[in-house]
Amino acid sequence: MIRTLLQVVLFRDRSRVFEGVRFRRPLMVLVLLHGLIIAIGVSQSYVSVEDPDGWWPLLFAVVAGSVALTLRSTLVAWRLATAGLVVMRLLTPSEPVVMGSWQWWWYVPVLLAVATRHRGRVVLLVGLITSGVLYAMDQSADLLQDVALLLLVLLLGYAFGARGRAEQRFHAEQDEKAALVERARIAREMHDVVAHHMSLVVVRCETAPYRIADLPEAGKREFAELGAAARAAITDMQQLLGVLRASGERADRTPQPGLADIRSLHADASVTDADVPEAVGLTAYRIVQEALTNAGRHAPGSTTAVTVDLVGDELRVVVRNTAGGPSRGGGGGHGLRGMRERVAVHGGSLTAGPTADGGFEVRAIVPVGQR
Repeated sequence: MIRTLLQVVLFRDRSRVFEGVRFRRPLMVLVLLHGLIIAIGVSQSYVSVEDPDGWWPLLFAVVAGSVALTLRSTLVAWRLATAGLVVMRLLTPSEPVVMGSWQWWWYVPVLLAVATRHRGRVVLLVGLITSGVLYAMDQSADLLQDVALLLLVLLLGYAFGARGRAEQRFHAEQDEKAALVERARIAREMHDVVAHHMSLVVVRCETAPYRIADLPEAGKREFAELGAAARAAITDMQQLLGVLRASGERADRTPQPGLADIRSLHADASVTDADVPEAVGLTAYRIVQEALTNAGRHAPGSTTAVTVDLVGDELRVVVRNTAGGPSRGGGGGHGLRGMRERVAVHGGSLTAGPTADGGFEVRAIVPVGQR
């Protein structure tokens, strides 16, 4: 509890009211505009009621500053706003209540910002301190009603913020689970590619004594040991792969697709005829497959274009679609994550985003390495 108290009244705070929110910039502009309007109103009201003694700039700065600070640090904004209530009470002792009309339009948004961004203990302590400050400055009959309304605002803000945080955790866990599933799938597919090459090593080692005339006994033993090591490696990979398979899932005996199979996904695809490692070809195929699936799901009726080129030691895969009909939804939203996982295996990069004509483009760069 002491640590929470220090966090509320003293420690540095970096909680931002619109952190991770869509349309963040327009909302920030609206908040700043709201703070400016309220600050002007408070200052004008003070000057019209009290003698113009030069304190109105302080009120303007406190009101506008506390609202603006919610964009950078909600607790610091609340500290300044609470101090501002005290300043306003001292400068306007003739006011019948602390929470006048201007104070409600100014102080409540700051409380809401705190409630939506912090855990329960912090919100509870903020509510207690706020109630204590109000009671110290005002013992009128309306105080209980004002405190009850402020606590209700805190409760509603906390409920809204807690729901949003729970959704964020849920989506984060979903993303993590999807990443693990995709990595397991990549491992199974890479196993088939590696096992194919290891099988060739075994065959060549076992047939070496028959293909190479006058091979000395030492050479025969060397090839036999290499073949046994390769066979053991295949067995180890198969055992490890069993851990990654889901319950009841059987091994897929179908050969893994490559560059040559991309035309079966898109008849007009422009695909290089270069010889690339099987793992790279498989990655390119899966990227095109997922990108075309996403285009059909989220832009039905659009025109798609697929280009796969070898530029130097990099295989460049571009899948672009024009604007289409309304999205059909579905899909879980993990296609781009899966594509990035595959490209990352080879140390490549992937970018995806909308195009100027309203379509969408996926661009992957996959290092080919030694061929």
